[in-house]
Amino acid sequence: MDAVWVRGVNGIQMHHVTDLQDAGRFLGNAAMALRSAHVRTGSDRYSGIAAELRSLVERVRELEDEARSSMHDLHANDPERFLRCRDGHEPWPGEIPAGFIPRHTCRDECLYHDREVLEAIMQCTCGRPPCQACEIGGKL
Repeated sequence: MDAVWVRGVNGIQMHHVTDLQDAGRFLGNAAMALRSAHVRTGSDRYSGIAAELRSLVERVRELEDEARSSMHDLHANDPERFLRCRDGHEPWPGEIPAGFIPRHTCRDECLYHDREVLEAIMQCTCGRPPCQACEIGGKL
């Protein structure tokens, strides 16, 4: 069984566009490092791999644009579902629904009480019911 690390963000379930952004950034960094190795050594071995990576970066950016467009379309056409997905109650469209477990909210911090963000008083999360993911997993 493959395990996937999911970046935890206070209050939201990340859309897979974030994973694609990371992939593009990491590939771009690798291409730059290989170009630097080429400049330092003059070896064409490095420049060839850097060119391959640049091609991959372009392909990943296209996938990222498609995913972002899909997310914006959902926001425009079904704002209620967008909120359910963002809040971690259901998977984003295009993501695998089988075995989906809601996002863990038990470790979320309240921006108003825990982070002292005064403008967040209307977004206080202190009175939330128990975490749905823990309920489903039998941890409550």
